[in-house]
Amino acid sequence: MSYTWLVNNLAAAALLPPLNGLLLAGLGILLWRNRPRMARFLVVSGFLLVTALSLGVVARALLAPLEARYPALPMAAIDKLDADVIVVLGAGVNRGAPEFAGDEISGSALERARYAALLARKSKKPLLLTGGAPDGGERSEAEVMRNSMARDFGVAVRWVESASDNTQENATRSAETLLPAGIKRIALVTHASHMPRAVAAFEAAGMSVLPAPTGYLSVGPLTPLDFVPRAGSLHASSRALHEWIGQLWYRLRR
Repeated sequence: MSYTWLVNNLAAAALLPPLNGLLLAGLGILLWRNRPRMARFLVVSGFLLVTALSLGVVARALLAPLEARYPALPMAAIDKLDADVIVVLGAGVNRGAPEFAGDEISGSALERARYAALLARKSKKPLLLTGGAPDGGERSEAEVMRNSMARDFGVAVRWVESASDNTQENATRSAETLLPAGIKRIALVTHASHMPRAVAAFEAAGMSVLPAPTGYLSVGPLTPLDFVPRAGSLHASSRALHEWIGQLWYRLRR
């Protein structure tokens, strides 16, 4: 298991829901006897924070600016894709999935694979999959996705990059494979909310990027359920905050 990956994910967990609100409330409980006024403020703040982030209307507000940055490709443009290769970012693996008798790509990775398969079939462009095994698993995200692409979508993969642990490494290691072969123009497949950070990383690695986002969560009309706390909305808010924090971290490291 990658130590850096573990530390980064632990830090992210502390900043993202529900742990961010629970930490505030827990700190308030610890201070209850000595600082009762501050303690009450922290407990209430933690509760309100988790509740707010559980609302679909809040999740949409956090996601919309991220997802609007790069619009979806028009279907009419896919047949003549302005790129030399389609690069797909890994998005996690379900280790030891019993129904598949082994490792299987996560639901988020499946969304990316499905869209990438559509692009590959229509455009006839080759595929590069990128994603290592930061969780310490035997098979990388890219290797598991390659099997899914062949089995579920009948699409062959030309390159598999299996050493990267994060988005920046996805970019640098993909560039190390493609640039020496004279390939610079890529169509990049990842979730719409993740696309701004991914594009920045790949452009910094020397690639020319055509964004091909998928997995939009902020589209569609609001419903009454968007004003009711729900686990799915909490997950969407967590994804959005992860991207906002990630963008800030990338800027600070430059």
